[in-house]
Amino acid sequence: MSHTSLISRRSVLTATAATLAAPALLAQQKFTMKMGTPGVDDVGVAWMRAVKAGVESRSNGRIKVEMYPANQLGPLPRVVEGVALGTVEFALPAAGFVTGLEPRFMVLDSPGLFDDIAHAQRVLTDPAIRQRLSAYGSGKGIEPLSVFAYSPLTLLSHKPVRTLADLKGMKVRVPGAAALHIEPLKHFGGVPMSVPPSDMLPALQNKTLDGLVGSPFIWIPNKYYDIAKHQTYLPGSYLMGAGIASRTWLKSLGPELEAIVREEAHKADALITTQGVADTQKALGVWEKNGGQNHFFSTAEAAQYFREVGTVAERVSSADPVLKDEFATLSAAAKRHR
Repeated sequence: MSHTSLISRRSVLTATAATLAAPALLAQQKFTMKMGTPGVDDVGVAWMRAVKAGVESRSNGRIKVEMYPANQLGPLPRVVEGVALGTVEFALPAAGFVTGLEPRFMVLDSPGLFDDIAHAQRVLTDPAIRQRLSAYGSGKGIEPLSVFAYSPLTLLSHKPVRTLADLKGMKVRVPGAAALHIEPLKHFGGVPMSVPPSDMLPALQNKTLDGLVGSPFIWIPNKYYDIAKHQTYLPGSYLMGAGIASRTWLKSLGPELEAIVREEAHKADALITTQGVADTQKALGVWEKNGGQNHFFSTAEAAQYFREVGTVAERVSSADPVLKDEFATLSAAAKRHR
């Protein structure tokens, strides 16, 4: 056998050995999954805890999950950026924090889509919808493993808002500056304001603002009841959570571990219609225990609000080439799952 043939044979054997060894090396490799969220003791943290338990158990310790609630990983915009860059493995922000990377996430802020949290979960866990949402952020390094209705949205205000007419003329901070955030309030005569989160509390204290639209899960831990006593629940309006993972990190796990992470994320979604609903009910009591008052529109006005903000959302989305198809698809799924 020639010297050249021996070299070729050795090269083939070396390459074959390396190929056979790769899966074994991957099976021995350990990974860390850092999970960050602004929540403290809410359904988002419970969801993360369930994922941690499932992933660590099924991976036999090959994936160590580290939870960082209460923004311990840093400001949300930087954490989301870290997921996109692959320096953070997972984050659970409000969907609005991800729209800068992927504008299609904006459709999740559409009011009038979901009747309640359970209805939202039936829609968002529909296999076709889940598959569609999984493509969000495909070119930006992120993938939503879970999307869910985190909590109802309420209008926190100095004066009680019990009827639609009470909205007229109110200066209210809305969650964003997009038409989907602004137009529903304008429809009822309110004056929507775009105010940075850091300025919300001072603006409410000095009454530059009459109210804020947000989540009881924000108002209660931050003791907003010391500033304003009234919160009105807005029908069909939800703070949406987007559990986003680093696509680079997911692929680095290999097929077996990647499948485990996805499956455990989907299993944890069952908590949304149990603990998520219970947390909302609990929030009502906690708010009142601290001197606050909860308000709800009458049945007739709640139906009117739901119907009309849905019409506004459809009009706004239909005029936006990015959101048009997304809204139509979600709207059709919402009708199927009623």
